[in-house]
Amino acid sequence: MTRTPAPLPLRLYSAAANLIAPLAYARVKDKLAAQGTDPARLPERMGRATARRPDGPLIWFHAASVGESVSVLRLITHMGEAYPGWSFLITSGTATSAQVVAGRLPPRTIHQFAPLDARRAIDRFLAHWRPTAAIFVESELWPQMLRRTSAAGVPMALINARISDVSARNWKRAPKTAGHLLGVFALIHTQDARTTAHLHDLGLLHARTGQNLKSLSGPLPFDPEEKERMARLIAGRAVWLASSTHPGEDEMMLGAHRKVLQQDPDALLILVPRHPERGAALETLIATQGLSGARRAIGSQLTGQTQVYLADTLGETGLWYTLCPLTCLCGSFAPVGGHNPYEPAYAGSAILHGPLYKNFADTYPLIDASGAALEVADATALAQALIAHLGDPAALDAMRARARAFAAAQENVLDQITDDLVTALDLERTE
Repeated sequence: MTRTPAPLPLRLYSAAANLIAPLAYARVKDKLAAQGTDPARLPERMGRATARRPDGPLIWFHAASVGESVSVLRLITHMGEAYPGWSFLITSGTATSAQVVAGRLPPRTIHQFAPLDARRAIDRFLAHWRPTAAIFVESELWPQMLRRTSAAGVPMALINARISDVSARNWKRAPKTAGHLLGVFALIHTQDARTTAHLHDLGLLHARTGQNLKSLSGPLPFDPEEKERMARLIAGRAVWLASSTHPGEDEMMLGAHRKVLQQDPDALLILVPRHPERGAALETLIATQGLSGARRAIGSQLTGQTQVYLADTLGETGLWYTLCPLTCLCGSFAPVGGHNPYEPAYAGSAILHGPLYKNFADTYPLIDASGAALEVADATALAQALIAHLGDPAALDAMRARARAFAAAQENVLDQITDDLVTALDLERTE
């Protein structure tokens, strides 16, 4: 495939990235090892495969971390059902994503750590896997990975694209670089109109707004036996969930729960930090707030006297969503940008959230308008909403039903996304 020479900034970046690749690998390897990654898998970051390439067409999906990886699993499942002769490869860069995806891989799907953005690592990766097509997810756009995949003749798509206003301003300062990199994509599917507008400004007029893939992820998995066990432990108690908390939000959740306890001394808060490694610090915080806590990661038992159950384990969020009728979805009170509201909605959990949700700027107003969710501005408003909703089971049940309906209404576009990818990437020939 003939392409115009790369702009100077890309050539300089590539030279530097190739030069420091051994140092970068040493740092990444140490971090993955510290997070419990199997040492045998560490060389994957240098493009050394640890699995055999399956025969036949292989569709490669590349994502950054947990959220992006999980968002495409349902699409992969759907594509696999439509095209039973295809296999799939999903790559990501973090230990957490590998752990979460490992238990949820669709049929005929392999996970590998993504190669570093260095020439030899990428070429080694491409030589082994020989992908039939490459589909990149959201904003995980490494220059050499894009350029060398394109140069290898692999048709490419970008789905669920998201570009912040800050990133867009940076791209627009270097339009030739942006066009050279993003021009490799035969299809660009964005998750919001703002991203589409930014890409059109860069001359990528084939970009178009589609459904946010995170709305199609379906309900998170959970262990039914553990659900039954936990349901027995909390039976008869008013319970609410603070999901995916970030530093600064935990204090807010605990303060609101103290006010709930004034109205209902038996109420229970299940607190799920976004990063489970914060568990020890949060255990101390709960105690200093004068609340009775139990920490799941160390096996502490939930009893009738437990006021806050600290669920600092990985991969169990689906369990808490299905157990809790009301979820305060965090990451929306801190400058994080909000988390996926479809996940609690699929489980039938009504949603409270804060005002900071730029990552889902098109979604939160819609789910609020449906009556499935409610925005609260601060700790005082959160406490008032919790007391009102937990104290009115009939109204809460109606809100939960609206949450389920909102999620179910999003599921009719998987066929369209699959058809768009097959057409744009000329995959009919691989059937």
